[in-house]
Amino acid sequence: MVKVAKFGGSSLASAEQFRKVGDIVRADESRRYVVPSAPGKRFHGDTKVTDLLYTCYAAAESGDDFSDTLKEIHARYQEIIDGLHLSVDLSHEFEIIEENMRGLSGRDYAASRGEYLNGIVLAAYLGYEFIDASQIIRFDDEGHFDPETTNCLVGERLAQTERAVIPGFYGAKADGSIVVFSRGGSDITGSIIARGVSASVYENWTDVSGVMVADPRIIRNPEVIHTITYLELRELSYMGASVMHADAIFPARKAGIPINIRNTNAPEDEGTMIVERTSRIPKYTITGIAGKKDFVAVNIEKDQMNSEIGFGRRVLSAFEKYNLSFEHMPSGVDTMTIVINQKDFQEKEQKVLTEITRLTHPDSLDLEPDIALIAVVGRCMKENRGTAARIFAALAHAKINVKMIDQGSSEINVIIGVKNADFENAIRAIYDIFVTTQL
Repeated sequence: MVKVAKFGGSSLASAEQFRKVGDIVRADESRRYVVPSAPGKRFHGDTKVTDLLYTCYAAAESGDDFSDTLKEIHARYQEIIDGLHLSVDLSHEFEIIEENMRGLSGRDYAASRGEYLNGIVLAAYLGYEFIDASQIIRFDDEGHFDPETTNCLVGERLAQTERAVIPGFYGAKADGSIVVFSRGGSDITGSIIARGVSASVYENWTDVSGVMVADPRIIRNPEVIHTITYLELRELSYMGASVMHADAIFPARKAGIPINIRNTNAPEDEGTMIVERTSRIPKYTITGIAGKKDFVAVNIEKDQMNSEIGFGRRVLSAFEKYNLSFEHMPSGVDTMTIVINQKDFQEKEQKVLTEITRLTHPDSLDLEPDIALIAVVGRCMKENRGTAARIFAALAHAKINVKMIDQGSSEINVIIGVKNADFENAIRAIYDIFVTTQL
């Protein structure tokens, strides 16, 4: 068995956290490849190392002095090194970083140094080989990730290495210039490494004991989802659930590798297993609830709309013309609603409305702002009669008016639109009826 273990920034923020990581890795000899993030916040109000690096580079671009901030970053690593009683000296690395920043080597290079340095320290602490991600994670000349070249490089390099630490978040073009993934991209690196070595499991260690049924900022101590399919997680992630980077799903899924979300601070917890398919019957009818605020509904009415060939295409072309993507499109015989991100739409709304009017000549065209979307997701929903009725009964009991209903053809999700002001209460009401009381 081969496991790839990725540890997030909170798991590697201090020497104390490093010791927890060391204990976890050493407790299972199959944890052969480890992917670290940069050090995160040690306490409330602290600053992540990646943010400090961005601050340094912004100062370099402006011609300002950034030496004090760079010294602060060096001190963060030295605190970890001293706390672990290591003999690692990063002075030369910081000299190179300072020189490259003054030479304006790029924001991606600057941001990547947090993971790079943490990888060096973690490799020394574990006694593993350090492999610079720039050697095996490849981007093309336009800066797009090259999955197939990367998979070959990872497989070839790690086949020669029994145990290694590979920093997350970044890779390089063929010419060696550094490119980073979006924030949280160390999750993606872990998934890429797991695919490249044909891992049995990809463990993603963070500061929560798995994926929760609902947002813990809304529901106090929500239940943990023990097993979830990739499709269910994709639905929840898209609607705001943020345990791991959404793009990290694809490399592992392509290779058929399950992902295990675990808690560094509670390693005895089993966490959540993310799989392609499962025969496990979940504890509740629903798997999870997630949502996002601040959408606007563009409501279009026209007599005999359904008999007008190309009507929907013309409506959507108005959004496409101004580079806007929509979230949902519920419709009736003579009505159509386009739900779109409010912030993106407001900048171009008059142009879009004018274009819709010109192309379709609607009888009525109006806007309803401040809409929140809530996704109720579950692979067992289609097997249980009355699921939608229970959702709407819960919302009616909480005196919440439903503004929109949409269900995917897969029948694993129901999307409900409510006013922003009702968002949290709606999630509480749905959670209560399916989890707390299970009425």
